[in-house]
Amino acid sequence: MRTHALGRGGVPVTALGLGTAALGNLYTPVRDDEAYDAVDAAWDAGIRYFDTAPHYGLGLAERRLGEYLRGRPTTSYTLSTKVGRLLEPHDGRGDDRKNGFAVPASHRRVWDFGAAGVRRSIEDSLGRLGLDRIDVVYLHDPDDHAEQAFREAYPELERLRGEGLVDAIGAGMNQARMLTRFVRDTDVDVVLCAGRYSLLDQRALPDLLPEAAAHGVPVVIGGVYNSGLLADPRQGATFDYALAAPSVVERALKFRKLAERHGISLRAAALAFPFGHPAVTGVLVGPRSVAEVLDAAEQFATPVPPEFWAEARARNLLAADVPTPEPEESA
Repeated sequence: MRTHALGRGGVPVTALGLGTAALGNLYTPVRDDEAYDAVDAAWDAGIRYFDTAPHYGLGLAERRLGEYLRGRPTTSYTLSTKVGRLLEPHDGRGDDRKNGFAVPASHRRVWDFGAAGVRRSIEDSLGRLGLDRIDVVYLHDPDDHAEQAFREAYPELERLRGEGLVDAIGAGMNQARMLTRFVRDTDVDVVLCAGRYSLLDQRALPDLLPEAAAHGVPVVIGGVYNSGLLADPRQGATFDYALAAPSVVERALKFRKLAERHGISLRAAALAFPFGHPAVTGVLVGPRSVAEVLDAAEQFATPVPPEFWAEARARNLLAADVPTPEPEESA
């Protein structure tokens, strides 16, 4: 699997990466053995970039990922985690389903983009992961904390990078506007943009991607299936973490019909699409089982014919100015 380098340190990431929210019991439980088998299948498929966060299952995803990777040389993979939510012990009963995770409510999340909070978050993550350093750290969803994120959290990440505790730094968000500011106004090595550059949503195209290309900042794209709709388009599917509107479902169904006419799956087209822009270096998928990992790897390796993109434009499913991959970029 092809790899790209992030930042001044040249941190390598495979073009297809594994996101671990599902392995933190997102929406439904995943057993330990199922989680380890899924990561093992990803490793066997050539995936060497793994993304996690304290938020995912109140630390469960970090613990599971760290347990699996503990037997691998740290130079053989790249791991990213995130800061911005501290996990404080909590005596509450019940579970964490209100936040989307089927885990006991053993902790509560506390927003903290202060310098001390960033350093503590990384120290806590190192403990859960069983590591002494982290390859990539993202500021996680600082939407409502912009002033503190730019004034305190980002400079602390720079200090941690200078100390060698972190190799590359960036921000990960479900929006493009603030990520564009990070690219313009800071020295980030990478940004992670979730859900804003897909077949159905190109809000990252006007500003973020051109700025990233101009500043030489790689972009990793998450949410290429738009939280499920592009994986299985149907009424009742989710789009952007909510029930998809009928008009959006209809557009996704048109994409699926077009893909099938060209002998590919909609999932293959969704995974290939972001690589049409030169700023994009990788995509993340979030499978919860071996079968989903194997399917993602197979779809990622499926070439998307140029005729598919041409017809998508002709049918106004994609605007004329939306870049699409060259044949070798879809493979």
